[in-house]
Amino acid sequence: MQALRDFLDKIHPHFDKGGLLEKAYPMYEAMDTFLYTPGETAKGATHVRDAIDLKRMMITVVMALVPVTLFGMWNAGYQANLSIAAMEQLEVSVEQDWHHAVHQFLGFENDPDNHWDNFVLGAIFFIPIYAVCMFVGGHVEAIFSVIRGHEINEGFLVTGLLFPLTLPPSIPLWQVAVGIAFGVIVAKEVFGGTGRNFLNIALTARAYLYFAHAGDISGDKVWTAVDGFSGATPLGALAIAPVSETVEETLGSIQYTYTSNTASETLAAPIDWTSAFLGTIQGSIGETSTLLCLVGALMLIAAGVGSWRIMVSVLVGAFATTLLMNQVTSDTNPMFDIPFHYHLAIGSLAFGLVYMATDPVSAAMTNGGKWVYGGLIGLMTILIRVVNPAFPEGVMLAILFGNVFAPLIDYFVMQINIRRRVARYETA
Repeated sequence: MQALRDFLDKIHPHFDKGGLLEKAYPMYEAMDTFLYTPGETAKGATHVRDAIDLKRMMITVVMALVPVTLFGMWNAGYQANLSIAAMEQLEVSVEQDWHHAVHQFLGFENDPDNHWDNFVLGAIFFIPIYAVCMFVGGHVEAIFSVIRGHEINEGFLVTGLLFPLTLPPSIPLWQVAVGIAFGVIVAKEVFGGTGRNFLNIALTARAYLYFAHAGDISGDKVWTAVDGFSGATPLGALAIAPVSETVEETLGSIQYTYTSNTASETLAAPIDWTSAFLGTIQGSIGETSTLLCLVGALMLIAAGVGSWRIMVSVLVGAFATTLLMNQVTSDTNPMFDIPFHYHLAIGSLAFGLVYMATDPVSAAMTNGGKWVYGGLIGLMTILIRVVNPAFPEGVMLAILFGNVFAPLIDYFVMQINIRRRVARYETA
């Protein structure tokens, strides 16, 4: 490692001001600070020293994402292997793409009971998505940094992992590239880069794909990476269920359809609350396991990186709104009757409140504002899910809605604090 340190120090003058490669200094600086702690340190009594900086904060978030990422890869492979096994049982021909060809080339046999088999197949789907996201998004950031003469920030390490986790495993790779480029440019770089974006970048990228390429990111054919599969997610099934059915009856009667050029068969695939909470269900790669999202929440709170106020207020807002909807009820919309513990376990509410709503840049900054901001997200999530079944998820739009109002919320909180202090000093 010392040899690498000496090499970086040797070439540093070429990238420094006046050097031949001066324009490429952000690239050098990004590599240097990624590998080593910056050599420049603040001196003097006026500076506050802290163990947490931007790099360590971002690395902490990435570490908190590791559990849902690893499980997401396993579950993507597990769902695919389950479907392949079902199609073979029903004697429906399986049309496999290059992912499955690589999987078979490595010697695996699509066995859903083999956890390593599931993980490898899921990794074959996830890693290309992640690689394309990091390559395209990283180059967009690098281009803007070189043009502006700014350093490349570590914030994209989080965005580059969050965005793939919000996507289905069957997403076309070119859409991953277009989506992340849109998110980084429109939600971040046009406003000045890291720390100046008011929208969550990963959610902005996903929102673009959701509205521009809805057929590849929603519907009943994208959640399991097997050609010929179709089946609704739990929220999608609940949105169209008969009002007379309970949540348990609807989820217990979910069916998946497998179609080829010669046959089409349907097979029951019941879901209960436990499987939804653990995450062994259809959904985006990293959003299905509420249990592991809670593990990530504990890691972020313990490290002082994630705001517990936002997480708790999202839960409180969602819980209160759910109770209200349960009391209102509806003769035509079954979503009004879904209890809170199902709202938490199905869909991406847990993932969104832990990793997206707590984004320190786009969330509210004041402590009082965080309670209002989180409560607003929880309220809007349930309202969107229940009142508008065309958007059975709701979390993505609710957080973006909260991002837009976060500065206004902070403004009013600060004005209230200012008036309170003025009144205190006037009576002193």
